[in-house]
Amino acid sequence: MPEIDQELAALGAPVPIAFTPHLVPLDQGELLVLLRDADATAFQDSLEQLYAQRYAEEPFIELVGRPPGVRDVRETNFCAINVHADERTGKLFVFAAIDNLWKGTASQAIANLNLMFGLEEGTGLR
Repeated sequence: MPEIDQELAALGAPVPIAFTPHLVPLDQGELLVLLRDADATAFQDSLEQLYAQRYAEEPFIELVGRPPGVRDVRETNFCAINVHADERTGKLFVFAAIDNLWKGTASQAIANLNLMFGLEEGTGLR
């Protein structure tokens, strides 16, 4: 939690969030569920547009139409994200999944090599 609070504050968005890691019997992969109170303007369409704009230039982020599972990202360097605004409860849900064996230091090195040599998405190393 301290790192999450620190990074949100650095972005100028000191918002309280609840972060709950899930302990499930997985061979590999990590799931994240973020739950936050949302204001009345956080409708699903505008929320999806906001995330699409934010991650448009991020080649390893995939916005998906349903909460992702670890099988959706297994053996990839991708982070799958799904957002959902529940107008009834006024809650914002963000679901994410990564393969923690592939999304580690080695994958970061490959991503950095792709950036260094200007390789386009899909043409570089994965």
